[in-house]
Amino acid sequence: MNSERYRVRVTKDHLVFSAAHFITFNGNICERLHGHNWRVAVEVAGPLDENSYVFDFIALRDATQRLVTELDHHILLPTQHQAIHVTADEREVTATFEERRWVFPREDCILLPIENTTAELIARWMARRLKDVLRSTPGGQKLESLTVEIEENFGQWAIYQTDITKVS
Repeated sequence: MNSERYRVRVTKDHLVFSAAHFITFNGNICERLHGHNWRVAVEVAGPLDENSYVFDFIALRDATQRLVTELDHHILLPTQHQAIHVTADEREVTATFEERRWVFPREDCILLPIENTTAELIARWMARRLKDVLRSTPGGQKLESLTVEIEENFGQWAIYQTDITKVS
């Protein structure tokens, strides 16, 4: 058995999105709404193909860029949080936590199917979306793992890794 492993990693100055969020922690503490310039790095691992590639850098960069662009300049809200309740119609999104209430224009919001808008769970959401795209891209079927890193603040990274061979 071959013990060699190869990885391809992309991170670029343009793989950054500006977005607002707030999280809860310790049960009943809710941060104020605030924003970050979130930096993204993505890595895939697998065997080399007939061209000695793990995966095409450009395809990986472009798939990541589409997600970054989708999130850029939005408010990120969790739809699966136990205490933050999010409702939306075609015009507005309302989020509530205990006695606090926020109302945003619908076009300014991204509703994420996650429990909390932490960097860790945003990385997981992004990895799940990328996993589907990469598996349908030429060469993507042989990939073994996918890692998404989200830098919320300079030097503060959340990292999510998943086995890409399993269908979720």
